Amino acid sequence: MKLGIYLFDEVEVLDFAGPFEVFSTASRLAGREGSEPPFEVLTLGPSLEPVRARAGLMVTPQYTLDQHPELEVLIVPGGVVTAELQRPGLDDWLLVQSCRLKVLASICTGAFLLEKAGLLTEREAITHWEDLDDLRAASQASGSLLKVLAKQRWVEAKPWVHHGGTCRLFTSAGISAGIDLSLHLVAELASPELARRTARQMDYDWRAANGSVLQAALGRED
Repeated sequence: MKLGIYLFDEVEVLDFAGPFEVFSTASRLAGREGSEPPFEVLTLGPSLEPVRARAGLMVTPQYTLDQHPELEVLIVPGGVVTAELQRPGLDDWLLVQSCRLKVLASICTGAFLLEKAGLLTEREAITHWEDLDDLRAASQASGSLLKVLAKQRWVEAKPWVHHGGTCRLFTSAGISAGIDLSLHLVAELASPELARRTARQMDYDWRAANGSVLQAALGRED
């Protein structure tokens, strides 16, 4: 399935690079054993010009929001999203994608972009711990009745129902929590075994939604 990751100026590096590593590693491991790689990971941006991520890392998107392959999964990272909240057409693009996707997930402050697009109305969500109060304030200002949670790595909200079916909605806490959510999505969209192998390949302590380490993911005896 085609999986897009949205890039923009001041995007948090691990917010997009963590999920990119998870899904690309999962596909590499599947291909190594002769299976069809489950994900084709694509990067999208407002244009094809390089975006300047946090701390000055330059990254060039493969596709624009106006011209990209049909997606089944979309990851919306966070970072400094002030300019993105004002980007013309972004809300409409997210709404259109939500009616075509199987899964839409935000990482960290990417939740603010989903909230502004109206996709989290009367749902539960989480973001970076520093930004919980601001997300509550944004919800109150818009009247979205969003319930902001805390002390969880990621949250699955009530799905977005559209004429073609449903789009599952996920949000994650800050930065590294996006890796945990991505591994969970690998488990659900591909297989739990592939997710465990991916976490082990990455030498990563995969954490469940409640923050507990999934020891089996790393093949430990303890």
